[in-house]
Amino acid sequence: MNATLLAVALSLVSAGAYAAAAVAQSRLAGRTEPGTGVLRMLGRGAWWSAVGLNAAGALLHVAALNYGPLTLVQPLGALTLVVAVPLGARAAGRRVGRTEWRGTALTLLGLGALLLTAGGSAPHETLTLPEALGVGAATMAVVAGLSRPGARPGLRHAAASGITSGVASALTQTLTVAVTDHSGGPLFSWRLLTVALLVSAFAMGGLLLSQTAYRGGLGAPLAVVTLANPVAAAAIGLALLGERLQGGPVSLVLALLGTAAAVRGVFLLSRAQARNADPDEVSEGPAPVDPVPSRVVIGSPRPAAVPEPVAVRAGGVPHP
Repeated sequence: MNATLLAVALSLVSAGAYAAAAVAQSRLAGRTEPGTGVLRMLGRGAWWSAVGLNAAGALLHVAALNYGPLTLVQPLGALTLVVAVPLGARAAGRRVGRTEWRGTALTLLGLGALLLTAGGSAPHETLTLPEALGVGAATMAVVAGLSRPGARPGLRHAAASGITSGVASALTQTLTVAVTDHSGGPLFSWRLLTVALLVSAFAMGGLLLSQTAYRGGLGAPLAVVTLANPVAAAAIGLALLGERLQGGPVSLVLALLGTAAAVRGVFLLSRAQARNADPDEVSEGPAPVDPVPSRVVIGSPRPAAVPEPVAVRAGGVPHP
């Protein structure tokens, strides 16, 4: 099989595993108190199920990075949101809405345009030790800034999760290419050990940040994660790994149009899922019967007025 087709196939299966993990994390976050610590989270089977799905997606993603460049593999990560739409709808016991179908179609069209411009050759370049350390330090600084207290913590944590996951993918590609390189270099070195530690730290950090982000719902945070991930990875690939878009200026215009379509599709998907997750929205079908008595108190009828006793004068004439 062609290396590009194999990378795409592995990325598709990886997106399915990541989507199932995101739905599981979202459902777990909805049943978890905001103040729940990490240690209590580790004691739940649902958490480990999500970790297993994420691990399966990560392994498939690593395999895809061995056959395709970052500019090809990372945009396919947006399919995670596309797959999560029907999975989330089924878990919620509802049908996929019209807006969600529109968002799915636009996302797929945008991804198709991006795939036409992405380079199809297998990766050969790797990050040097100073480059890996610089990328790690810059990522930690950005994550620290996004994790500060303030408004909209869910979306900021989602952006931090997407960035750390994208950087972990770029570092993973360096690790994979270096290990599978048959040039006779050392299999173990300080560079590979450092990159492996950074991959582990960023992968776990991205998982915990996404779990925190999903407490506010699945739609918008997952959309931010989906967009931030390929942006961070592609930036490293284009700036440090020598990856290029093929086709010249025409492909650049096509890539911009595809990016705009994918962003619009992800926006529609996130808006639709946020609306479906809103508890104030009225769901389709008959309304459930509220077992709690109504708070409207109907006053009891007033008793008939009892006439006040009157004094009777002698002779039977009432006293006024």
